[in-house]
Amino acid sequence: MSSFDPVTIGIVSISDRASSGVYEDKGLPALLDWLTRALKNPVRFEPRLIPDEQERISATLIELVNAGCSLVLTTGGTGPAPRDVTPEATLAVAHRVMPGFGEQMRQISLRFVPTAILSRQCAVIRDKSLIINLPGQPKSIWETLEGLRRDDGTLEVPGIFAAVPYCIDLIGGPYLETWDEVSKAFRPKSAIRPAQ
Repeated sequence: MSSFDPVTIGIVSISDRASSGVYEDKGLPALLDWLTRALKNPVRFEPRLIPDEQERISATLIELVNAGCSLVLTTGGTGPAPRDVTPEATLAVAHRVMPGFGEQMRQISLRFVPTAILSRQCAVIRDKSLIINLPGQPKSIWETLEGLRRDDGTLEVPGIFAAVPYCIDLIGGPYLETWDEVSKAFRPKSAIRPAQ
């Protein structure tokens, strides 16, 4: 029996072509791989592969929150193209908006491409769940979650996941614990649970 809190995480890949079988989805495997490496907690994943349809995305997010997902990560559909409606669908179900996540993701991506300013990723809270829109490419997913490292492995720019466990604490979710070499969770000293 693990001493770590169990957690349910929703992972949603949003793509017309991948959901219709035109090409293989890479978003869900990328999210599953990274979260499995990062978290010490026992995780039950709720995966979804859906098309770029605003009402369908909103309904899926609500379904996952109602199913007990403390964290929901989406990938895809955050650009400026007409079919990119993930942010609108996410904001439509929000109780509160968390703009810092999107700001930091764009800062990380700007290190690589000037078109990062076209990304519209956002994060919101619904009930006791944190929902975050991530980029669509696996490499960008990992970079935004984990951050940027120097050649010696030290962290140069923190990824957004460092703030996720404490955010989930504050909204009443389980206590997430991470492997420091993947993503060191930051909490104020008063919020750190003694080691089991």
